[in-house]
Amino acid sequence: MTTATADKAAFDGRALDLSGKSGARAFKNTLATVLMVLAFVLAMIPLLWILYTVVTKGYHLLLNADWWNQSQRGITVRREGGGAYHAIMGTLIMGLTTAVIAVPIAILGAVYLVEYAKGTRAARVVSFMIDILTGVPSIVAALFIYAVWITVFGFNRVGFAVSLSLVLLMLPVVLRSTEEMLKLVPDELREASYALGVPKWKTILKVVVPTAFGGIVTGVMLGLARVMGETAPLLILVGYSKNINLNPFSGFMGALPTMINQDRNDMALQPANDRVWAAALTLILLVLVLNLLARLIARFSAVKSK
Repeated sequence: MTTATADKAAFDGRALDLSGKSGARAFKNTLATVLMVLAFVLAMIPLLWILYTVVTKGYHLLLNADWWNQSQRGITVRREGGGAYHAIMGTLIMGLTTAVIAVPIAILGAVYLVEYAKGTRAARVVSFMIDILTGVPSIVAALFIYAVWITVFGFNRVGFAVSLSLVLLMLPVVLRSTEEMLKLVPDELREASYALGVPKWKTILKVVVPTAFGGIVTGVMLGLARVMGETAPLLILVGYSKNINLNPFSGFMGALPTMINQDRNDMALQPANDRVWAAALTLILLVLVLNLLARLIARFSAVKSK
C-alpha cells in the first residue's frame, strides 16, 4: 500500500467518525429545536387567551365614535354611554411628560458610561444605582415621590407627580437599552472619525448616536410602553377624574389604568363591565401602536452601508 493510499484510507476513517458525531449533534439540535418550539407554544397559550378574552369582551365599545371623543362626566356605573377620551389623553400626557424627562437623562447617562467612564469607579457606581432602580417596585417609586412632592414640599396630587415617579421606572429601561446599542457600534467608526481630526463630542453626536439611533428609539418606546400601564403611582399621586383635564400641573386626571380600577368593583353591572374591558383593550392597543411605531422608526432610520 502506497503512502497516498494509506493517507486516503485514514482520511476516510476520520470522515466516517466525524459523520457519526454529526449525527449525534443533529439529533441533539433537533431535540433542542422541538423543546424550544414547545416552550414557545406554551408561552403563547396564556397570551393568546388573554388577548382573545379582552378583544371579545371589549371591542364593541371601541367601534363607537363616542368612546374616542367623550369623557365619563355624568355617567354612573349603571348608565351606559360616555367614552374614554379623558383617560386616553391623561395616559398620553403623563407618558409624554415622563419621556421628556427620562429620555435625555437616560441617553446622556448611557453615553457617559460607554464613551467617557468605561471601566472607572464612577461607571461602576452609576451602573449599580441603575441596577437598583431596575428592581424598584412601582409603588415604592410612588411613595418616594409622595414623600418628597407632597409631604416635604407641600404640593398637591397632580399628574406631574405621577410622571416623576414613572421617570424612576422608565429611566433604567431606556438607559440599559441605549447602553447596549452604543456598545454595538464598531470601534472602527470612532477611530476613523478621530483619525480625521473630529472631536470626540462631535464623533458621538454625528457618528455613534446616529448609528445606534434605531435601537435607541426602540428602547425608548418599550420603556414608555412599560410605564403606561402602571397603576400604583396613579392611585397614590393623583385622583381619578371623569372630566377632561389636559393640565398635568392642576387637578385630578383620568387615565386608563385608573378608569379600569374605578369600575372593577361594579363589574356585575353590564355598563361598568363593558367599560372595564374596553379600557383594557384600549390600553393594549396604545402599547401595541407604540411598539409598531418603534419598529418602523428603527427600520427606516437604520444606517445603510453604501
